[in-house]
Amino acid sequence: MIAALSDVSVAYARGSALGPFSMSLAAGEIVALVGPSGCGKSTALRLLAGLEQPTTGTVTRAPGRGETAVVFQAATLMPWASALTNVALPLELAGMPRAQARAKAAEALALVKLSGFEDCKPAQLSGGMAMRAAIARALVSNPRLLLLDEPFAALDEITRRALADDVHQLWGLEKPAIVFVTHNVEEAVYMASRVLVLSPGPGRLVGEVAISAALPRPPGFRTDPTFRDAAETVSALLATAMEPAA
Repeated sequence: MIAALSDVSVAYARGSALGPFSMSLAAGEIVALVGPSGCGKSTALRLLAGLEQPTTGTVTRAPGRGETAVVFQAATLMPWASALTNVALPLELAGMPRAQARAKAAEALALVKLSGFEDCKPAQLSGGMAMRAAIARALVSNPRLLLLDEPFAALDEITRRALADDVHQLWGLEKPAIVFVTHNVEEAVYMASRVLVLSPGPGRLVGEVAISAALPRPPGFRTDPTFRDAAETVSALLATAMEPAA
């Protein structure tokens, strides 16, 4: 097991944001979290990242520096620095010599199809390119756990689909465990081997849907009955979760 949330809840001054909620994540597994806005999906991700502590419950995650990486909805690149400098940053902060860190950063940029853009600053990159750079920065340290918080939300549909395939291809190289947060049911089913559906906040687990298809997804998977059936099942769970209590 790479990470787990056990009966966690998170409460702020304004009220409860999550839980009680439990989930576990095996090595190399891709799990998607889906639910309405404000249900605590991003809160669960922050708990797994160690960026926040639960009010109650227990968080278990892979120990060690560099073993967990996070990609947020915004690319969060340093605007004054080149793509190469941005991607090399985690390695340099970990003490790797600058030349070696930059060589590895260049390799990571090549993997996300950004060869030739090493010297570009974020303002010179499209939204999809900036997100590719953020993904390269997350993967450059070979994390065991990769946390993706709606990374495609601000992108057009064509770019979203291309990046989904890119993430799968990159996952195939090292097979980190991935938790993918999204509002998009079809995106969740395409990306993950398991989809966890959360109720309106404070989020609780409504149901879980397993997708029995190979990763990376084969061509035409979105028209496959397995995909359509899983998407309909997730949508039905969401609809049930949104119904007012009797």
